[in-house]
Amino acid sequence: MKRTIPEPILTARNSTGRSLAVAILCLVGVAACSPADGEARVATADSRTPSVAASATKVPTAPPAGHAWVIFGADTVLAEVAATPEERAEGLMYRDELAEDAGMLFVFQQPAIQSFWMANTYIPLDIAYIDASYRITDILQMEPLDTGSYPSTKPALFALEVIEGWFEEKGIAAGAQADIVFGVQGRR
Repeated sequence: MKRTIPEPILTARNSTGRSLAVAILCLVGVAACSPADGEARVATADSRTPSVAASATKVPTAPPAGHAWVIFGADTVLAEVAATPEERAEGLMYRDELAEDAGMLFVFQQPAIQSFWMANTYIPLDIAYIDASYRITDILQMEPLDTGSYPSTKPALFALEVIEGWFEEKGIAAGAQADIVFGVQGRR
């Protein structure tokens, strides 16, 4: 029985092509040892080499542009920022879902009694009105598609919408202090 040898290996028998063939064989070997599509490579605690995943999990120093971190002690919401009248008017309308620690932060020009409704909003939400000193003045639960009014009882500079029950689950109530860190839009 005659065995056929693939062309790259034949080249390896030439002294001039030996390094190319070795490189190809190494690449084939690496590909054969790589995890299958969709499988993750797990590093063990006693690994001697740093993993790519470990270096890719750097903690960001600021939220992305157009977002803010709204921080209540150990709990943080990554919120989209709605600062223009158009962004505030659209809010979370027409969305089918919202991640657990995500939300929308409405930013107003000056403190005033604010009022929201749920027209075209399909997700049950909590809204926290936050005053100029970054304290929550009110937390209200808002029902999907309700066109009734949900007003603040005191002047608010911010309003934070999150999924319904988030504040209760985290033990956050009116009077809680927030820290807000805004992402900075880069210059173009």
